[in-house]
Amino acid sequence: MKTFIKQNIESLKTSATLAINEKTKELKSAGRKIYSFGFGQSPFPVPDKVVSELKKNAEKKDYLPVMGLNKLRAAISEKIKKDTGIEYPKENILITPGSKEGMFLMHLAFKGEIILPIPSWVSYEPQAKIAKNKVHWIHTDRENNWFPTAKELEKTIKKISKKNIILILNSPNNPSGSKCKNFKELANVIKKYKIIVLSDEIYTDITFDSKYESISKYCPNNTIITGGLSKWCGAGGWRLGFFAVPKKHSKFLKTIKSLASETFSSVNTPVQHASVEAYTGNYEEYKNITTNILKAVGKYVYDNLKSNKILINPPQGGFYLLPEFINKKYKTSSDMCDAILEETGVALLPGSEFGFSPKKMIVRLSYTDFNGGEFFENCKDDILIDDKIIAKFAPNVVAGVKKLSIWAKNL
Repeated sequence: MKTFIKQNIESLKTSATLAINEKTKELKSAGRKIYSFGFGQSPFPVPDKVVSELKKNAEKKDYLPVMGLNKLRAAISEKIKKDTGIEYPKENILITPGSKEGMFLMHLAFKGEIILPIPSWVSYEPQAKIAKNKVHWIHTDRENNWFPTAKELEKTIKKISKKNIILILNSPNNPSGSKCKNFKELANVIKKYKIIVLSDEIYTDITFDSKYESISKYCPNNTIITGGLSKWCGAGGWRLGFFAVPKKHSKFLKTIKSLASETFSSVNTPVQHASVEAYTGNYEEYKNITTNILKAVGKYVYDNLKSNKILINPPQGGFYLLPEFINKKYKTSSDMCDAILEETGVALLPGSEFGFSPKKMIVRLSYTDFNGGEFFENCKDDILIDDKIIAKFAPNVVAGVKKLSIWAKNL
């Protein structure tokens, strides 16, 4: 039968992170005990004041400007300035239905080629593919926290020659949970070759050393920043993100705005009004509590998995780890994940979804399978989050890690 699907679209599949979320829900509904280490979603409730603002503005039904609510863009501009020291004026900030959509429109508008470190989030490459932008992968290693060196970046840029280039960086990183420690060196190469870097800062408010670090500090004229409410504010389903562009590339933003006007029109009106509170209110205590919980749980998982059978770096932010299993039993990481799910009930994502060779036995583990509201309420008074507390409020994480550790020992 003659297909009416475009060739570059036909091979696309459902995003791996969303697919594993749907699959685990189906297995649970069928009565299986599943440890949900596959899907990365904040387990914590949205702060009460932000929810109240959403309720208060629920009757607002008119379309907002394509660029977004003026007060919200101003609030995000101030937050970026406070966090990075760099000014992205509100006129250069577009509100998007999740940061994912902003990136997608960027790919559509951009005429050039994309550089991605291995590993990278599952949607970067498919979005580039949809937009027919060629992707170049940079190999990284555990010793460099899974981020590229300046030397490797320069080598890749030289291979691409004089074409327009966007490098995508995400720190703390999904899927590794690691932070980039060589921004300055990378920025020197970025400035030298006049390329653009998309700094995906969706996890930057969840850093375990409490330091907000952005590559924009070293190459502000070259850096586009994306972020949103899904991770630090627990509001993934609200779909509120932003796309901040330096003044130098205002024309590029104007094109993306035109695309926005022809696709999503404007972002959900009540959510935008509620988000003003999220970006202007004082939520340091909320962030401190949630980050301390994630830090403690992440360290627990790391401490109880690392062995001569599992290579793993300690978590530095977000809610992910990137274990590598030493074995010759399975041909691909996907086959291994299928076996782990079948034999232990632990759902993981194979490293091949993040750019690794299928033969590399790496998986992404998200340690958020716990009741975030309950854990949050019981950790408000700066209590020490020890193994006993973790066992009480994150029993699925404890049980799932134990099963995974036992499984690995039997390889």
